[in-house]
Amino acid sequence: MAILSKEEAQAILKKVLSYSKADACEVTLTGSDGGNIRYARNAVSTAGQISIMNLAVDSTFGKKTGTATINEFDDLSLQKVVKRAEELAMLAPENPEYMPPLGPQTFPESPTFNPKTAAINPDVRAEMVGKSLAVSKAASLEAAGFLENSTRFSSMMNSNGLFAYNKGTDVSFSVTIRNKEGTGSGYIEKSYNDLDKMDVLALSKIAATKATGSAGAKAIEPGKYTVILEPLAASDMLDNMFRGFDARSADEGRSFMSKSGGGTRLGEQLFSENVNIYSDPMNAEVPSATWSRDGLALKKTQWVEKGVVKNLSYSRYWAAQKGVQPVPFNRSIVFEGGTQTLDELIKSTEKGILVTRFWYIRSVDPQTLLLTGLTRDGTFYIENGEIKFPIKNFRFNESPVIMLNNVEALGKPVRTGSGMVPPMKIRDFTFTSLSDAV
Repeated sequence: MAILSKEEAQAILKKVLSYSKADACEVTLTGSDGGNIRYARNAVSTAGQISIMNLAVDSTFGKKTGTATINEFDDLSLQKVVKRAEELAMLAPENPEYMPPLGPQTFPESPTFNPKTAAINPDVRAEMVGKSLAVSKAASLEAAGFLENSTRFSSMMNSNGLFAYNKGTDVSFSVTIRNKEGTGSGYIEKSYNDLDKMDVLALSKIAATKATGSAGAKAIEPGKYTVILEPLAASDMLDNMFRGFDARSADEGRSFMSKSGGGTRLGEQLFSENVNIYSDPMNAEVPSATWSRDGLALKKTQWVEKGVVKNLSYSRYWAAQKGVQPVPFNRSIVFEGGTQTLDELIKSTEKGILVTRFWYIRSVDPQTLLLTGLTRDGTFYIENGEIKFPIKNFRFNESPVIMLNNVEALGKPVRTGSGMVPPMKIRDFTFTSLSDAV
C-alpha cells in the first residue's frame, strides 16, 4: 500500500479534511517502497526492503497550529489524528509568521517516475552489487558500498481547495574501494531517476583505478594551486553556497548575500562571467516535483546569469513582508558548463592538482562563505597535461564565492546528487596543511 495513485491519495486526503473542524487544515500524505544492499570488505553485510506510508495533519485555529501524524488509515484512526491535531492547536502559542493555506493551484506533471526503476527487485540489486564486487576482487582490492532504490509519492491537500501530487523513482550507488594495505582509496557516488543510466560496473572500475593509482602518495607543500575539481568535489563546495540564496538570511545579515551596512547583493556580479546557474523541475536529467511544501509552484528559475545573482528565494511570509512575489527554492540545480571532458581539462593544465572529492566540510565564516575541509579518495598532481603521481591529502580553506571568481574552464555537466554540475578548473585554490587521511 506504500505507493498510492493520484486518485487513491486524493480520496484519503478528502476524507481526512471532512473530519476537520479547524479554521484551516492541511494534510500531507507520503509513501515510499524500495530496497537496499550494503556491503563491506567484499561481502554483503545487510540487505532489506522498506515500505512506509505516513499522514500528517496541520490544524489551525487563528494563528495557532497543531500537528499530528499517523500511519494507520482506517476511518477511526483518521478521525483520531485530526482530533489530536486540533487538540494540540488549542494548546499551541500563536505563530506570528503564520500564512493561511493557498487556494487551488495547477501543477504540471514532472518526469520523475521511471517504470524500469520502479520494477527493481532483490535479484536486480544483487546482480548490480555482484558487478561491483567482481571489480574489486579481480584487482585484489576491498570494496564497501551501498546500493538503494526507491519509488515514492507525496501529496497534499488543504481546506482552501489546493491539491498536489507527485510520484518519482530513484536509484543511488556509492562505493569506496581500497587496496588491502589501506594506502590507496577511490570513491564514486551517483544517483538517477532512470535505472538505465546507472552503470555500476563502469563506476566501480573508476573507483578501483583510483584506489590503485593513489597508493604511495607523495607529500607536496600546501599553498595556492590550480585545481581540477571533479563534479563530486565541485558539488561538495556548491551545496553550501546554494543555501545562501535565501532572501531572509541575506536581508538579516546572516549570509554571503548580505551587503555590509544593510541590504542584499542581489543584482551584483559575484562570480566569473562563465557562471550560469538555474533550477528546473522539468529538466529531464534532474527532474523534481513541480510544487513546494507550502503549495507554491516550482518553475524554471535563473539564480545566476553571467556571474550576476538574478534571484533569491522568498518564502511566502518573507515575500509578504517585503512586498514581493514568493520564489521557492528548488534543489534540481543545473550549473551550466562547456563541452570539455575531465580528461581534456587535465590535458589543458600545465601544473595543478586533481581532486576527487572533499570530506568533512565545515563553515568558518558564513558571511564570506569561507569553508574548511579535506580532500579524500584520490588526489593527484598534474604536470604538462598528465597525472604524474598521487599526493597526500590536504586541508583546504576556501570560499565557493572566491572559487567561482577564479574559474578558468568548465567541463560538461553531469548529474551529481540532485543537480547537474560540471568539472571545474580553478586557479589559486588554497590548501593550508597536509592530512594523513587516505
